Amino acid sequence: MSHSLELTSTDILLVVDVQNDFCDGGTLAVPNGDQVVPVINGLIDCFHHSIATQDWHPADHQSFASSHENQEPFSTTELSYGSQILWPDHCIQGETGSGFHKDLDQDSLELIIRKGFRKEIDSYSAFFENDKSTKTGLAGYLQNRGIKRIFLCGLATDFCVYYSAIDAIKQGFETFVIADACRAIDMDDSLARAMTHMREVGVEIISSDEL
Repeated sequence: MSHSLELTSTDILLVVDVQNDFCDGGTLAVPNGDQVVPVINGLIDCFHHSIATQDWHPADHQSFASSHENQEPFSTTELSYGSQILWPDHCIQGETGSGFHKDLDQDSLELIIRKGFRKEIDSYSAFFENDKSTKTGLAGYLQNRGIKRIFLCGLATDFCVYYSAIDAIKQGFETFVIADACRAIDMDDSLARAMTHMREVGVEIISSDEL
């Protein structure tokens, strides 16, 4: 798409997990994650509405490798809802790593959705936890406010942004991912797979200069 998109009051910017542990020096740092912050701040200024998600794990969360004997970070295990990547400890409730990046414009955020706070279930998507049935309540909130289009940005393109975008489509929203306002972990070609799947289900991949 090369034409400019006209933003209205039925559009919302969804800022995904721009938290210290996913940025430079964090325990699960996304390569160049910090670079999204100035781009996102500029986007927040363009939108009538902006909200954010925040990973918010208890210290003994089941998605942490440290919660499983003899398991290394980035290995996989089976949890009650299926296969789960085991991560380094990250975004622990109330600790510095779970805080938003200090330069992110938080003052304009109308809602913060905390996810992953249930010890037994990880949560990538802003809409559902990883069991794909436990709702965060975001869809109902957006529908009640008359939101039609969701524009996603943040960390990481191939995990929480990707899962949120897929679920946004499933919930009936017109969905856009602002590629230059995201960064990826890119484990085992996960970025290419995520981008392909998003396009297949109708997510539009755009850049910030189209807004």
